Amino acid sequence: MACWWQLLLGLWTIMPLWAGDELLNVCMNTKHHKREPGPEDKLHEECIPWKDNACCTANTSWKAHLNVSLLYNFSLVHCGLMMPGCQKHFLQAVCFYECSPNLGPWIQQVDPSRQGERILDAPLCREDCEQWWEDCRTSYTCKSNWHHGWDWSGGKNRCPARAHCHPFPHYFPTPADLCEKIWSNSFKASPERRNSGQCLQKWFEPAHGNPNEAVARLFASPAQSWELSHTLMAFSLFLLFLS
Repeated sequence: MACWWQLLLGLWTIMPLWAGDELLNVCMNTKHHKREPGPEDKLHEECIPWKDNACCTANTSWKAHLNVSLLYNFSLVHCGLMMPGCQKHFLQAVCFYECSPNLGPWIQQVDPSRQGERILDAPLCREDCEQWWEDCRTSYTCKSNWHHGWDWSGGKNRCPARAHCHPFPHYFPTPADLCEKIWSNSFKASPERRNSGQCLQKWFEPAHGNPNEAVARLFASPAQSWELSHTLMAFSLFLLFLS
């Protein structure tokens, strides 16, 4: 029995070192993601920041930039032309979603009736939400949730019946509304600022390194430590009962 207690003591000692590692440097299980992240030296435009370590391929990054994305047959111009500054934010958001290997702490299994994974409540930095909202104020949309409820009868998304086109602030009164509502809480509007180490940037200058790596590690460790501590505690109580 003493050897078991020595083993448990060792696990409690090293647990903080490897807790959460399985949530780091991973890709989601979806149709377009690679199985594992790796270098991609020909990523397209807004996806370039992830070229050193990406969950997307060059082909995926190119398809993401088309007016009607070949990834999901989704059109950003469902209410007429979108202003270039606004469109750029959406391209960055798609690249972030498809290419980033730093979303592990926020990956969730989708409804059991479907296959794959999604992210939930990934904390976007305050400036990312504010600038996105500001640059889209003069562009138009007809829905506040772009995940569901479209008319797909023509092969691409169209506004559903009785859904009227209005400037973005009509459907998204605040920057937080835009970040959080548009894709069913995939993102969460963080009060933290860029370079705080506590929020994710949906785009960054690649020459300065990827700031999201440290953020993922920060959020991964507490979550995994909590689960592991409960497992080890239960095992410890079991051994105590046997003794």
